[in-house]
Amino acid sequence: MKIVLRSVVFALALLGLLFPFMGVMALLFLVPMVARYRLAVWWARHVIMPAVRLTAGIGCRVEGRENLPAEPCVILSKHQSAWETIAFLDIFPPITYVLKRELLWIPFFGWGLARMPIVSINRSAGKDALRQVVDQGRQRLAEGYSVVVFPEGTRAPVGGQKRYKIGGASLAVAAGAVVVPVAHNAGEFWRKNAFFKYPGEVVVSIGPAISTAGKTPEQVIAETETWIEAEMRRIFPHHYVRGEGALPYSLEAR
Repeated sequence: MKIVLRSVVFALALLGLLFPFMGVMALLFLVPMVARYRLAVWWARHVIMPAVRLTAGIGCRVEGRENLPAEPCVILSKHQSAWETIAFLDIFPPITYVLKRELLWIPFFGWGLARMPIVSINRSAGKDALRQVVDQGRQRLAEGYSVVVFPEGTRAPVGGQKRYKIGGASLAVAAGAVVVPVAHNAGEFWRKNAFFKYPGEVVVSIGPAISTAGKTPEQVIAETETWIEAEMRRIFPHHYVRGEGALPYSLEAR
């Protein structure tokens, strides 16, 4: 019953905080991009993340902050939940996301996203989509933003793994930027397309920077995948005991 109550309160809080904010962002088209980004970070850090902790009981611990380079980089991260799309604004230096352009068409929410320094792509465009990632991503890197890419393309189930796509690695090689791999377990508490949220601590592990000098995108994405998947199994071994998508033992008892 406590999980049900927490989840209901969380859903109401998110609706009450998210869409009005994105509506405001949509109206700030005359405000400089840097100011809009700072407002979004303030909102994530001081409004949404405290609300997530208070209502859903989901906290966060970050390991490996010392691995973040001083210069903009390409962040290649595991993707399990909507949690990381909000939390990363608080965790990392200035960032932008690679996202499908269809999200920009959602009333209020998408209009607000369009006012942010994003990389929007048409995923059905094949090779043109890769060119969009590289061209727009290089521009954002030059503006001082690190680019967050979820190489699996969509949210993977807890204990699961999807094929790592090459777009983020191609951007890093083309721009001469390092890649920072990230592993986390947000899906353990905030599962894909699930209404119920479970209290606990999300662990975000930031790996050592991967140099792209003299490497092909294929080599870079292979190194990234090797580190992320090994780190997932090191920190969260209970996710991989019984196969893809199995409910963690820590949640079965609830």
